[in-house]
Amino acid sequence: MSRSMMSDFGARFASLREEGLYKNERVIASPQGPEIEASLPGTSSRQVINFCANNYLGLSNDPEIRAAAKRTIDTRGFGLSSVRFICGTQDIHRELETRLNTFLGTEETILYAAAFDANGGLFEPLLSEEDAIISDELNHASIIDGIRLCKARRFRYRHADLDSLREQLREASDARYRIIATDGVFSMDGDIAPLPGILELARRYDALVMVDDSHATGYIGDRGRGSAEHHGVIGEIDIITTTFGKALGGASGACTSGRAEIIEMLRQRSRPYLFSNSVAPAVVGATLKALELVAERPELIETVKRNAVTFRERLRARGFDLVTGDTAIVPVMLYKEPLAVRMADMLYERGVYVIGFAFPVVPKGKARIRVQLSASHTAAHIDHAVHAFSEVGETLGVV
Repeated sequence: MSRSMMSDFGARFASLREEGLYKNERVIASPQGPEIEASLPGTSSRQVINFCANNYLGLSNDPEIRAAAKRTIDTRGFGLSSVRFICGTQDIHRELETRLNTFLGTEETILYAAAFDANGGLFEPLLSEEDAIISDELNHASIIDGIRLCKARRFRYRHADLDSLREQLREASDARYRIIATDGVFSMDGDIAPLPGILELARRYDALVMVDDSHATGYIGDRGRGSAEHHGVIGEIDIITTTFGKALGGASGACTSGRAEIIEMLRQRSRPYLFSNSVAPAVVGATLKALELVAERPELIETVKRNAVTFRERLRARGFDLVTGDTAIVPVMLYKEPLAVRMADMLYERGVYVIGFAFPVVPKGKARIRVQLSASHTAAHIDHAVHAFSEVGETLGVV
């Protein structure tokens, strides 16, 4: 054991706590849902309203999802103990990939254990030092890490700024291949990427377009088909990565979907796919059911969007500084890291479970509380949260 390293880490932890950047994990002693039993370290659990899960459609504890997972365990077992190309591919894996082709409007799909793996395994098999990636400055950490694993040249454009993107595409004009990478819905701001403009520039500068739709799949667009449906450009995106761990049941699993040649190259060379166990049968079966429910229950999409609009309007009317957006992600800007942590703690004491986000999750000086609405939130839940935010905001001088 390196005593100097352990001592250094201890000092760094103390500094993080002082700066309001230390992350404590609350423990949940119930299924995920709009109301949960949660506790802080060293405290007993209490019931709180959950406003920080990615459970956009409220399917994480849906009875039909649970039943589908149980049935699949009974018919396909618990796990495969293998990667896909050895003996880890079941018929249901291919069934889900085919279903996702139809749902996302793509040619082919490949499954991953998580969206971080999908993004981490995307760029390196496709690109080399002759190529270029042009990335939105607010892209998810998994996209950034995936780019770091690749030898392609890196260009960054200002967030959702098409003029800046055009400048970077010009800078990368001598590259063999170019890929524009963007989130579909940005996880911390909740805004939707300007895909029509991005696609126009991609055509002009001969670039592929990659979209991470993890915070869009299932509820953005009239039928929950994501940011491409929202913008009316289904079938035009070259590469879509997304997760099953948010709106589609909230467990795990993910995919990359898009042009057939790209997906085939990933099957041959993507390291997280080649060297990780295949997605567990229960997750596959539950995700197939989740896709059915998205089609059968359009009211879930309508409800979560309505809840988000209601919450956003009521908080703005009380003087809170909100990031403008059209999704179920409502960032309440506080800017100061200790203030965000303190406000989240005070809200928890009033029965509202939210988290204060600070660096490195968001840039320094951009601390916030990210509120996430769900189709399972009731009017009473929203009333309670608005009242708690108003009370704590006044106490802390935020409003």
